[in-house]
Amino acid sequence: MTYLTKLPSPLGPLFLASDGEAVTGLWLEGQKYFAAGLEPEAEERPDLPAFRRAAAWLDAYFEKQDLPPLPPLAPKGSAFRQSVWELLLEIPYGQTSTYGTLTEKLKASGVPAAPQAVGGAVGHNPISILIPCHRVVGADGSLTGYAGGIEKKRFLLELEGADLSGLYVPKKGTAL
Repeated sequence: MTYLTKLPSPLGPLFLASDGEAVTGLWLEGQKYFAAGLEPEAEERPDLPAFRRAAAWLDAYFEKQDLPPLPPLAPKGSAFRQSVWELLLEIPYGQTSTYGTLTEKLKASGVPAAPQAVGGAVGHNPISILIPCHRVVGADGSLTGYAGGIEKKRFLLELEGADLSGLYVPKKGTAL
């Protein structure tokens, strides 16, 4: 069974899914791949412990307070995507990495990878913000590839105090 809840945030409503034990999805309203893979009979259950822990983490994150431990996470995806999502969790708060760097880390651990495949896995991350796909930037220094939109990616990186001085940050309304 899949359970759902909705939380307010500075980015607009966040929609969360859980299997009853762990968070299985977190999407921004209107995000690409929004609610991908959700069962049609999903039930609203805002009182689940996983949702309460996610809400506490998100509140601390958006208020720039010390972060509590992440709630249990259980994203659904292939073994390759799971490997990429694990690497995303290693990118420190306020820092960025590139698709190429993630690709090299995967190769070094024996996982065959190409930047395009890594980009696909990052883009299909079903648990936005908690699994920080917003911390991945293009090799050319561009803020690219965020399913929630470039403006929201920029907001999250600025909230974290990431150094964007060397990055190409498109102005509002600029197409990439």
